[in-house]
Amino acid sequence: MSNVLKFGIPKGSLEEATVDLFKQAGWKVGISSRSYFPTIDDEEMNCKLIRPQEMGKYVERGTIDVGIAGRDWVRENDSDVIEACEMVYSKVSRRPVRWVLVVAQDSKVQRPEDLHGATISTELVGFTKRYFAERNIPVTVEFSWGATEAKVVDGLCDAIVEVTETGSTIRANNLRIVCDLMESVPVLIVNKAAWADPWKRAKIQQIATLLKSALAAEGMVGIKMNAPNDRVEKITKVLPSLNNPTVAHLYNSDWVSIESVLPEKEVRRIVPELIKLGAEGIVEYPLSKIIQPAIMD
Repeated sequence: MSNVLKFGIPKGSLEEATVDLFKQAGWKVGISSRSYFPTIDDEEMNCKLIRPQEMGKYVERGTIDVGIAGRDWVRENDSDVIEACEMVYSKVSRRPVRWVLVVAQDSKVQRPEDLHGATISTELVGFTKRYFAERNIPVTVEFSWGATEAKVVDGLCDAIVEVTETGSTIRANNLRIVCDLMESVPVLIVNKAAWADPWKRAKIQQIATLLKSALAAEGMVGIKMNAPNDRVEKITKVLPSLNNPTVAHLYNSDWVSIESVLPEKEVRRIVPELIKLGAEGIVEYPLSKIIQPAIMD
């Protein structure tokens, strides 16, 4: 088939969540421990397993057309790609990760400018060099192979640039955050030539829309019930909803059917109240997708 989209699936921490997300969106992806070439039940797609740290450069080159990677690694490689949309995986974390500038608790450093002539250790070398160069702060940036927090504790460097969600590990090591340098979430990145191709662009938009729709449905449920017509106003006021609840009159009756979409955790709170207000036949049902356009032209 002449029209095939090359898709990069992130290997590592996002791998399983990405496969699960594709399944919920309507695609079956199979990954073997012995192969870097996942199977997918779509003749218009060809998948490859690629580490997020390298995804940006392969998308930029056109080796793959589109892939998912953390925004931090896209910026680390200064990749010339299109960031089509964010893909915030609730199965991994709903919070962005933060890359922060960190020093020892007793350090005199209070701002990046105080690190003039200092040595900084990090995995994010390219981004860190550009960050300080753009502010005309001369520093030496060294690549860290891991255990980065220990380097500043042991005095092997003056500061580190490290990733965190809450900062708890940093505080536990008697370190102090000077400032945030960047927030990162998974993003769908696209090769510019692929985006300019009408067929590939349409395919990418289809995939993005369904992946985002599957993400939007996580933790959400549908709920419907019957109620007397004179109780509709009170019932709809207690229903959290994406939009206004749907209300339909039941045939040959003064009762109505009310339907809404809400967070699953809200159901246990509002069901007793709905019953008190006269709702009957309350049904909760799962959602696989909440479909809204994910990419704008």
